[in-house]
Amino acid sequence: MTRGSIKLDVRDGVARITMARAEKHNAFDDLLIGELTSVFDRVAADDAVRVIVLAGEGKSFSAGADLGWMQRMADYSEAENLEDARQLATMMQILNEMPKPTVAQVQGAAIGGGVGLVAACDIAVAAQDASFCLSEVRLGLIPAVISPYVVEAIGARAARRYFQTAERFGADDAFVLGLVHDVVAREGLDARVDGFVALLLDNGPNAMAASKDLIRRVSAGPIDGAMIDDTAQRIASIRAGAEGREGVSAFLEKRGASWRTRTGS
Repeated sequence: MTRGSIKLDVRDGVARITMARAEKHNAFDDLLIGELTSVFDRVAADDAVRVIVLAGEGKSFSAGADLGWMQRMADYSEAENLEDARQLATMMQILNEMPKPTVAQVQGAAIGGGVGLVAACDIAVAAQDASFCLSEVRLGLIPAVISPYVVEAIGARAARRYFQTAERFGADDAFVLGLVHDVVAREGLDARVDGFVALLLDNGPNAMAASKDLIRRVSAGPIDGAMIDDTAQRIASIRAGAEGREGVSAFLEKRGASWRTRTGS
């Protein structure tokens, strides 16, 4: 299915969302942001979708803000800029809080908001030719809306460098920083992403969603009595639930669990 600047392909439990503005290097404008928001909401609510892959068509993953959109924003009032920024913030938040695992497939340039998309996904795989840049300060701007996700991914110390220098860095540096989890040759990108997808499809859907929520709770800290009690309650609920019971039974009986899509593993 093609919707505006977005291609959505749902099959075998996997939703592949592809930004399809190759001629613009998949740069953001208000229309693309709205389309991504709508598609993210749709796949989040679709019980047939268990894993989401986010990609960009053409040479680049996403080159950040579209120049035409930036020209329009230059004439916006502060109130109009605030509304515009909130739309982007909402889209990023929906992706970050997606209850299903998300995988970013990155080739070519990921600039500004494109880096934000990568950081907001659970897993990111980059082609060796990928490059990244937080370029906002060159325009007298700041990477404000994407900052919660980028700082969480690369840490405050690295952010203090890259938010201010606006220097471009490659896939290997992105791996060291923790922005991406794997770097492969361009021709091996599809296969590596498919490998992660296969791993995710082997796992309990509810357990993965609960794991994502657990990470948000634990990372907020502190490790006190309330956290200890909360984590104990979470595992007790999972164990007593239908998916937890099925998973443990399948393991003990040496068979595939009901959600498994592969055999012999």
